[in-house]
Amino acid sequence: MTALVPADDAPSETWTFDRTDRIGGHAATVSGHPRVIDSPVGKAIEFNGVDDGLFVDVHPLAGAAQYTWEAIFRPDGGNAEQRWFHLEENPASGADENNRMLFEIRVVDGQWCLDAFNKSGALQKALLNRTHLHPLGAWYHVAAVYDGTTFRSYINGSLDGEAQVHLAPQGAGKTSVGVRMNRLFYFKGAVHQARFSRRALSPAEFLKVPQH
Repeated sequence: MTALVPADDAPSETWTFDRTDRIGGHAATVSGHPRVIDSPVGKAIEFNGVDDGLFVDVHPLAGAAQYTWEAIFRPDGGNAEQRWFHLEENPASGADENNRMLFEIRVVDGQWCLDAFNKSGALQKALLNRTHLHPLGAWYHVAAVYDGTTFRSYINGSLDGEAQVHLAPQGAGKTSVGVRMNRLFYFKGAVHQARFSRRALSPAEFLKVPQH
């Protein structure tokens, strides 16, 4: 039997998007020409919304019964539907039946809203709130949090959506950034940082958007 890790000691993993060949210490495969930029929040990788993507052979939340997935990003417009951060259990082909976690956005009337999605086994849930629209071109913190019973999403520390659902831990897999795993729904914007924690964090514990 595997011993449970106390919540306060549960490991987290931080990825900083400051180079395209390695993300969070993991080798990355590049599609298109995503580029490293200097920004008000620090180094970031910018995606053109047409053919840019990064692929990493790890699912950083594999095995997590509870988790917090955070990211600091800048949406710049582009297509109406964009899958900009995708964690998927093997075979990680991008097929709709595969277990997966996603950060998506919808671009609506020149603004954007968040869609946080999880499919684990027979159950799935999308937290999409089209009434919470935000300006494009600014930097935001987003989080998806699962405490074992409730799935929640946040934007800049404010609750964006929640639902009670049972989400089983996912197995080993892969990650794509800037595009869905099957190279559809490209993202136009930039990503600065992500953190993956194996417990449900409170908003007070979230990463903060750097101020320069």
